[in-house]
Amino acid sequence: MRSSPRSLAWAFALAACGEPATVVPADGGSHPDASASTDLPAPMDAGLPEVGADVPTRDAATSDVPARADLGLDAPTADVPARPDGGGAVTLRLAVISDLNDSYGSTTYSSTVRAAVGALTGRIRPDLVLVTGDMVAGQMAGLDYAAMWAGWHRTVTDPMRAAGIPMAVTPGNHDASGYSQFAAERAVFVSQWSQAARVPAVAFVDRSRYPLRYSFTFRGAFFVSLDATTVGPLSAEQRAWVDAQLAASTQPVKIAFGHLSLHPVTVGRETEVLADAELEAIFRRRGLTAYISGHQHGYYPGARGGLRLVSMACLGAGPRALVGAAAASPLSLLSVEIRDGQVASLDALAAPDFTRAIARSTLPREIRYGAQRVVRDDLAGF
Repeated sequence: MRSSPRSLAWAFALAACGEPATVVPADGGSHPDASASTDLPAPMDAGLPEVGADVPTRDAATSDVPARADLGLDAPTADVPARPDGGGAVTLRLAVISDLNDSYGSTTYSSTVRAAVGALTGRIRPDLVLVTGDMVAGQMAGLDYAAMWAGWHRTVTDPMRAAGIPMAVTPGNHDASGYSQFAAERAVFVSQWSQAARVPAVAFVDRSRYPLRYSFTFRGAFFVSLDATTVGPLSAEQRAWVDAQLAASTQPVKIAFGHLSLHPVTVGRETEVLADAELEAIFRRRGLTAYISGHQHGYYPGARGGLRLVSMACLGAGPRALVGAAAASPLSLLSVEIRDGQVASLDALAAPDFTRAIARSTLPREIRYGAQRVVRDDLAGF
């Protein structure tokens, strides 16, 4: 029996990186194995090897948590200079972390996540940290969200705050899925990040829909956080908002960040993207410096048509292989230095100690999926 497009979308919405998807009947009825008073089913065969599905179609948000494995210890690396050679002073040191969650409902975090937080608050000490989604392992009925978020804040938010490092987050499909059946989880996300102590100390330009989407300036750079948790193009309304925000910015560096990527880079996530040609055109027209995204669970510093597109590796469970590569992408965080109004360096620092950069020469020269092609950024002139 062939699965309908709708049933496949539900399967993606409810899949976790380490657990197979459960398909909701195409008529939207309740599943006989539902674990709570809701029509959302509990995952079947929990603990089996990762099967890869993870996000649905656009209208609300998505899914993607894995079975824990501390990988990434043997990433091919290169020395990272303390600061780039030449030019003026570094005006902004930015770090980005992504997809830190573990299996569904987890309230604790891996040693890799804790090591990354320790490196950021100790040796690296960036001026600002961005988080491109999937902080908690939600998107399933019957989970203890209060305990999950308490675990996140205890492990990540509180140490960052104690170190005086502002942290700006964007929603992921496991944090604040935009699909209507996950509205309650989305409301918890809004509540958690609207508490005064967790709002980053940045100069907001538009915070009318914070923390789902917003814009701000920080040390001469302009940032736009997208509400990008569901597969397919953004709404026309959100695209118009992004266009207006970027058009009004006078900062030389403009960075957008969101959970889903524009184009795929990893095996098993080929269709879990925005694939939004209009948004991509807006980014080019408005001179965006880079779009940084999560969800793919693979580091790839790419470019397409003069637009820099950076896919983040995960720090939590479920690293994936880049298309055309054999091994899983090393767990890593992103370090970016901006000087003289431009990106001076952009490197992924690999686990376990986050002291060395993943060498670009070890990454595919380009990634293709159908008509979509992303070229490694150094080969594209960046």
